Amino acid sequence: MEINSIFVYCEITEEGGIADVSLELLSKGRKLADELRTDLEAILIGHQTGQLTEEIKDYGVNKLYVADSKKLSPYRTLPHATLLHNIFKEQKPEIVLLGASPVGRDLAPRVASGLQCGLTADCTSLEIGNHYDKKNDKEYHNLLYQIRPAFGGNIVATIINPETRPQMATVREGVMKREKVKNPPEMEVVTLNPDDYLSKEDDKVEIIERHIEEQKINIKNSQVLVSGGYGVGSKENFALLHELAEVLGGDVAASRAAVDAGFAEHERQVGQTGVTVRPKLYIACGISGAVQHRAGMEQSAKIISINTDPHAPINQIADYAINGEVETVIPKMIKHYKKNTK
Repeated sequence: MEINSIFVYCEITEEGGIADVSLELLSKGRKLADELRTDLEAILIGHQTGQLTEEIKDYGVNKLYVADSKKLSPYRTLPHATLLHNIFKEQKPEIVLLGASPVGRDLAPRVASGLQCGLTADCTSLEIGNHYDKKNDKEYHNLLYQIRPAFGGNIVATIINPETRPQMATVREGVMKREKVKNPPEMEVVTLNPDDYLSKEDDKVEIIERHIEEQKINIKNSQVLVSGGYGVGSKENFALLHELAEVLGGDVAASRAAVDAGFAEHERQVGQTGVTVRPKLYIACGISGAVQHRAGMEQSAKIISINTDPHAPINQIADYAINGEVETVIPKMIKHYKKNTK
């Protein structure tokens, strides 16, 4: 049976570029499309988007739908939701992927509700697989496995939508690898007339002015993270983590337990309810390694664990596990690093 295309919604950032999470989804979408032997399609909605098409092409998109109009500001999601709903209803894609950003989290439920299809939010992995329904003695092939932490992060759930289409999922930034295609196919660009898909009701909201608080802490792009958990013991002990991070040229992160205890700011929180990171080096200090935390950092290139419990779950994914007190180990790391580097 022929499988319809995979669709990725390309979100536009404040600076006018393609959001990192959208580029990550294009990379993953290309791999899923190759596995299903179907096309990867994308949709770009906004104003003055012409310069963005070449960037999208590098990720192996077969067909790009572009809706360009002044009325399609990226901050007015109601017209976007209507347009996406009508496009998906017309094109009938097999899979639809959106970033789990504030914009994506606003759009995805509206579109899924209109299409009466399933939606899985905040996925940490996407795979293709089969499913056998014992109750109805029915075999389903080439379903999208939508994998995410569930029940407070205590388990990892695999969710499927066997009957409804499209299969929709949102994915958080940093979960997927962003990789350009070496020999991308020729990309067909289809220009959409927004008036063909929107009604007068979609143009009722007007943005008068916007106020954006400047982001003071951003650990997403840091290549070295020294992360502390509840086991660090106190906010004062977190000063050691800041000292080590400064020596290594990195930044400080934290687990939810540490943030809840007031040891660190929420902007530093890594995990299911925080941010997803993929640094070259992640030093986990006093972190037990619950599923919800590992979901936000397990793709780090190198992981070092410092913990008093040799059986802590974090040690299962760590490249190096140091058994000891944070207050003892970190000063030694700082001393030896300074001694052995110029």
